[in-house]
Amino acid sequence: MNDRTWLITGISSGFGRQMTEQLLKRGERVAGTVRNMEAVNDLQAKYGDLLWVSKLDVTDTLAIHRVVDNAFHDLGSIDVVVNNAGYGLFGAAEELTDEQIRHQLETNLIGSIQVVRAALPHLRKQGYGRILQLSTVGGQAAFPGSSLYHASKWGIEGFAESVMAEVAPFNIGFTIVEPGSARTNFRYQSSALAPKIDAYEASPAIHARRIIEEAKAPSLGDPAKMAAAMINSVDQNPAPKRIVLGSDAYSTIHKALTERLAELEQQKDLAFSTDFD
Repeated sequence: MNDRTWLITGISSGFGRQMTEQLLKRGERVAGTVRNMEAVNDLQAKYGDLLWVSKLDVTDTLAIHRVVDNAFHDLGSIDVVVNNAGYGLFGAAEELTDEQIRHQLETNLIGSIQVVRAALPHLRKQGYGRILQLSTVGGQAAFPGSSLYHASKWGIEGFAESVMAEVAPFNIGFTIVEPGSARTNFRYQSSALAPKIDAYEASPAIHARRIIEEAKAPSLGDPAKMAAAMINSVDQNPAPKRIVLGSDAYSTIHKALTERLAELEQQKDLAFSTDFD
């Protein structure tokens, strides 16, 4: 298919940029959002009317609704909405500032929620659509030093899983995407670090900080292959509930779910014992 229209948040870099480039090369239309319009000047010059761009900071709820409404108005219909904009915040929970906490949740969680809420009336009216919600391996597993990032991603996964059931009767599919590490600018250029508390040198939380500061840890995932897999998932019907990308993501999530299920099984007798007789 080469006649679809996609709305993608955060197309200036990372997966958003990869998806946009691949889609435009295929002749599909993209409505993209960026915080810096100059970041996609090259794509606008190359692809012209195939690329519709608007400035957007996803922490601005009013702007989200305005931009989404404008995209549907200008383009007539949108087949796929990709909730991609977001970043990672790392450091021990005690180290994080109140402002960092607010901004992480406003961007990754509330911003993603509001993009979906803004798009749903249009998707219902046109009678079809697909939503891709970018999450992460960290939406199923948790690591020390990443508490607020996990809070945002576990939160958006719960939201998405509930909403996918709500909108299924309207012919709207919803997929959560869980990539592992990838060679994008996410880890070393886009991530934020909390102010350091020396006591946490003795905590496992220090490992997350060192990974960011040293910028040497290799990433296994090929972002071009991952972006292609996200695009190809839209052709699956019904929409897959989740797609896991990267061998590290698969191994980590498999371990986390296996351990969680084993712990649940150990709680069975206790759980049943607390019902009324």
